[in-house]
Amino acid sequence: MENHFASQLKKLRTKQGFSQEDLAQQLFISRQAVSRWEAGTATPDLNTLIKLTQLLDCSLDELVFAQPASEPQKTKATGMNFWEFIHLDWWLVFAFGGFFIWMLRAIVRLFS
Repeated sequence: MENHFASQLKKLRTKQGFSQEDLAQQLFISRQAVSRWEAGTATPDLNTLIKLTQLLDCSLDELVFAQPASEPQKTKATGMNFWEFIHLDWWLVFAFGGFFIWMLRAIVRLFS
C-alpha cells in the first residue's frame, strides 16, 4: 500500500481549520516539524500519529493510506441446526416433550 500521509495531513488539517502553527502547538512540537511531514521529508512517530487522528477526527487508515475507515464486517446470520438448538435451548425439549406426552395420554384415554 502506498503512503499518502503528507497530502492527507495537509488536507485534513485544512479541513479542520488548523494552521501548521495551531497543529504544532497542540502536539507540543515545532511548526517546522509539521511542515516537514506535509513535505514528505519526515514522518511522525506512532504516538504522534494517534494524537493526530484525534485532533483531525479521522482514522489512522484515512490519515496514512487515504482510505476511509473500514466498517466492521457484519457476520451473515445463518439458521441454527437441530444440535445447536438443543445445545442452546435444551430445556425446551423437556417442556415440549412433557406437553406431547400429556397430549398422547389424553388422546389414548379419549379413545379407550
